[in-house]
Amino acid sequence: MTEQSTTMADLLAAVEQAPPVDSVVVVADVLSEQVKATEMCFLIADLGGEMLWRVPALPPDGAGKRNPVQVPGTIYDEVMRRQQLRITEAPRADGYGSGLRVVTPVTTRGDAVGVLELVMPRPPSPSEEERIAQAAHALAYVVATNRRFTDLFEWGRRSSTPTLAAEIQQNLLPDALTVEAGQATVAGGLEPAGSIAGDTFDYSLDWNTLHVSVTDAMGHDEAAALLATLVVGALRQTRRARGSLADQARAAHRALADHGQGATVTGQLLRIDLTSGRALLVNAGHPWPMRLRNGRVSEIEPHIDLPFGFPWHGDYRVQEVSLEPGDRVVLFTDGMTERNTADFDLPAVIERDAHQHPREAVRFMTRALREATGGDLLDDATVVCLDWFGPGSSRRSGEIGDHTGP
Repeated sequence: MTEQSTTMADLLAAVEQAPPVDSVVVVADVLSEQVKATEMCFLIADLGGEMLWRVPALPPDGAGKRNPVQVPGTIYDEVMRRQQLRITEAPRADGYGSGLRVVTPVTTRGDAVGVLELVMPRPPSPSEEERIAQAAHALAYVVATNRRFTDLFEWGRRSSTPTLAAEIQQNLLPDALTVEAGQATVAGGLEPAGSIAGDTFDYSLDWNTLHVSVTDAMGHDEAAALLATLVVGALRQTRRARGSLADQARAAHRALADHGQGATVTGQLLRIDLTSGRALLVNAGHPWPMRLRNGRVSEIEPHIDLPFGFPWHGDYRVQEVSLEPGDRVVLFTDGMTERNTADFDLPAVIERDAHQHPREAVRFMTRALREATGGDLLDDATVVCLDWFGPGSSRRSGEIGDHTGP
């Protein structure tokens, strides 16, 4: 075995032997021995990607260092956006010891989990930079795995204690808010209103198909969250049983008709054949999606059927959507266009951030929305950004645009 593979095998074996809450410490111990770091810390991103929370990995334990850390305008923002290692002087004012600060992204399949931060007495060599990047990549998988066993990492994803409705809503979201699939990249974000309004989004990949859904339950708080649970559960159950798009729509409608006590949920279901690029859509009373093509945004205008749960006996129409390599499709809930969002020009923001990775485009959209509304959302605002590269593509995030900020 090569030295690299032996090191990785040792790292994974050590992580497996340690308690889940110590997995970051194990990765740090192995890496510190290799690169002689004096300090090390993993910073996990919150759900909006706007804050980082420190998970100490090596002594000192972070005393004197800021927690949480605001992301915009910092070195962490640049590292997460560009997905590249950066080296600066360790800032004494922020509680660091002397030396150089090395920050590298902790990312898996495009999902930016956070960053790994080290302090070293000298610049890392090229081989040490490679080891740091490899350890950070391994850490992304370690965190994703150990989330199943502990709430430690979930604490860091929350900038405040959620309400019961928000807890239910967050648990309905995918474990990873971004995925790079070669032929496509999908990223989603949810900006909750003060009174949770039941928005959700979901995606799934199988051998030849990408599934994406966006739903918006009527009402607020726990009632809306329970409606969202019904519709997401019905969609996932039918999708996992390999039901068609029409089957999924019927299942969501039936679940709400039987158990929703007269309430309704709007939604869009999108299904893309990864081998042919054929895209099919069901629109159940939902705002039209937008498509960015050749630098310009236009609305996709499908037929609109009634919301799920509405008392009718028709069939949901499965419609074909034009999709070409290079297209960006944006699905969203009406919270992105509510009456107090008049100063928020969604098509202009989509065009402005055309060269951003979908993960960053979503972050900048929700940031612009917060600024336009002063943070006073009347309704949940959810957005899903999908980049389509075409059948047979293996394109990844590093090839998308220049990753500069807005």
